[in-house]
This record gives sequence, structure tokens and C-alpha cells, in this order.
Amino acid sequence: MEIFDELMERGLIAQVTDQEKVKELINKGDAIFYIGFDPTADSLHVGHFMALCLMKRLQMAGNKPVALVGGGTGYIGDPSGRTDLRSVMTSETIQHNCDCFKKQMEKFIDFGQDKAIMVNNAHWLLNISYVEMLREVGANFSVNNMLRAECYKQRLEKGLSFLELNYMIMQSYDFYYLFKNYRCNMQIGGNDQWSNMLGGRELIRRKLGKDTCAMTITLLTNSEGNKMGKTAKGAVWLDPNKTSPFKFFQYWRNIADTDVIKCLRMLTFLPLDEIKSMEKWTGKNLNKAKEVLAYELTSMIHGRQEAYNAKNASHALFSAGKDDSLIPTTEIMDDSLDGDVIGIIDLIVQCGITSSKSEARRLIYQGGLFINDAKVNSIKCTITLEQLKTGVKIRKGKKTYHKAYYETNYS
Repeated sequence: MEIFDELMERGLIAQVTDQEKVKELINKGDAIFYIGFDPTADSLHVGHFMALCLMKRLQMAGNKPVALVGGGTGYIGDPSGRTDLRSVMTSETIQHNCDCFKKQMEKFIDFGQDKAIMVNNAHWLLNISYVEMLREVGANFSVNNMLRAECYKQRLEKGLSFLELNYMIMQSYDFYYLFKNYRCNMQIGGNDQWSNMLGGRELIRRKLGKDTCAMTITLLTNSEGNKMGKTAKGAVWLDPNKTSPFKFFQYWRNIADTDVIKCLRMLTFLPLDEIKSMEKWTGKNLNKAKEVLAYELTSMIHGRQEAYNAKNASHALFSAGKDDSLIPTTEIMDDSLDGDVIGIIDLIVQCGITSSKSEARRLIYQGGLFINDAKVNSIKCTITLEQLKTGVKIRKGKKTYHKAYYETNYS
């Protein structure tokens, strides 16, 4: 199976500008494609992992990735998918985050001679004058068309700043610059980036009279339509100091039954025939499929040894009669409490036992939630501060998933 057909079968491709042209380009290994990563934090997260996997697949098929770190666009902030303005970062923070991204990408993508390159758009965006940008780039954009773009819709509800309006122009200029200087003929990004990508493609056509391609990746969402890779405590990071290999493993081990096969297809490099054989699995076998998923992804990010250790720790965690010191824990902060109590729904969502409050309610109604080995019979149940100070053990079905506690002396 050629690479384009495999990407389609894995459900990775959302939109393309010209399917036949894109198909021919990547199947022949002729694509020099770029994906941008804005340095909004000091680590990549699971949302970026999708893009990294696609880069790796295309590189393995002979195509050349250009990893663009947004040291320049990071000064503005991407408004796509947001209802609020991103916080403004200092130049020192942006540079630090870019350096962190680079180290993580180098562990995943082969940047050997002529196999891939890494660039930072600060090198050209920070050197171009405002008047030059207006004359050379801004003149090619219609504000009416820009305001109809999907990436701005949510921001328009609360007020789109002029700062954010410029993001599309800057990203479009990135594609134009990379085409001129690195022969980059394709941009790839999340499905929410489609309008920005078309902007870059049109800029190249207007300025240089050349045709390029764009392709978007299917967003990684769960069965309820919410983006995956987030817990009650925030993003699932690729940095082991922010999300430990064990917690990373447990995140994938505990995903919903309805999501496991999709994640195996989209994120792992297991053969499709092997994944198809798992589609009929039910019950305990589905748990086995989740463990395969967790092991494969943890291996890719943290290495086989860490994945092996996380798998063994998980087995110890779920084995009857074992010491519960290996149970992952969640610290409950003051702002999570309502007085001296926390509602059971809020508690289990915050601990990552369920991904949503509706799922938490279903779990309780079905009799599958236990606190300190006692079944929870009401969604109105609360846990007191005194209980949290000694630690509360939470079980989902027959498997212990978490301990929650309140630490009086945290900073």
C-alpha cells in the first residue's frame, strides 16, 4: 500500500487542495513539506504528537520534513480554536520554549543530512519591517475574506484584536518564504489551520505564479467530540518532567473503549492488518488493546525501557493485594474545594478517572465507582477535606486508578 492510501485508511487526512496531485507528490517522495509549531509552552504535547507521527510517516516514505518552530509567530499567538486572547510571552520565554521543542523533535525526526531541516521563523519575521510587510504581503489579502475564515470565527464573538488578525498574514508569509528559500511545496497542519494554509498558497500564486499544495490532519478527538490529550490537570506533555512516562502510559491505558482502535490507527506504526484484527475484540481483550496502544506510544516518546517500566508498574497497580504506593495520585488544591468539600463528579474528572462530567455520572449510575472500596450510590456525594488529608482511594470497577489527597504545606 502506498503512503497516501495508508494515511487515508488510518483516518489521518482531513482536507487536501488537490488530491491527485498530493497523492502523486507524497507517493513519489517528492514532497518538501512543513509543519509549524508555535512555542506556547516549554514542551510539546499530545496534540503535537499527531503532527510528529505524520512527519515521521512521510519521511519514512522518502519525503522531506521541514519542522518550523514559531519563534516569530509566537510573538502574536494563533487565534485558531480560541475564545480568548493568548497571553503575551517575553522574548526569553519564546526562545527557551523553541530550544525545548528542538530537543524533543530531534528525538523523533531524523535530521540527518538532507533528510529533514528545522527552521525558526524568527529569523525572517523579526527582520522584516512593518511597512514592507504591509506592501509586499498585506496588499494580497482581502479583510472580508479573512473575517470569514474559520480560524477567526470564535474570536469574533468576543472581539478579534488587530494583533491576531495579522497571524494569517504571518503564517502565509512563512509558506512563501519557505517555498522561495527551501523549495517547500506543501504545508501540513491541523484541520483548524485550513484558512491560514490557503492564505499561504494564494500568496505564493499571486507573488510567484507557482502552484503548491496543502493538507490538513484530522484532529484527534474522543467519541464525545472533545480534543484528546487533556486531563483535568491540563495537557498530556511529551516532557517526562511534566508528564511522567507512567502517567503518559496510564492516560492511553485508560481511554474510552470506543476510542482505542481509532488511536491505534492514527498514532501507532502497527500494521493495519494487525489493528483490523483487534476491531472485533471485546471485554478483557479491549483492555489488552489499550495496553498495546499505551506501550507503543510510550515507547515512541520515552523509549522501550520506560514503556516496559510503566507497563510493569501498571500491572502492579491493578494486581490484587499489591502495595498501592504505585497508584498515581492527584493533589487537590484549595480552588477545587467548595468550602471543606469537593463533589464526587468534580473529583473524579479532576483525577482523570473520566474525561467528562457526563461520563462520571454514567459511571456512578452504573455502580462502577468506589471510594475507599465503598460503592458510590449518588452523584451528589461529596468528599471532605479531612478525608483528603489522609488520602482517598478511587476505584473504577475492579481496578484501582487513583489516590486523591490534600497537602497542607504545598507552595
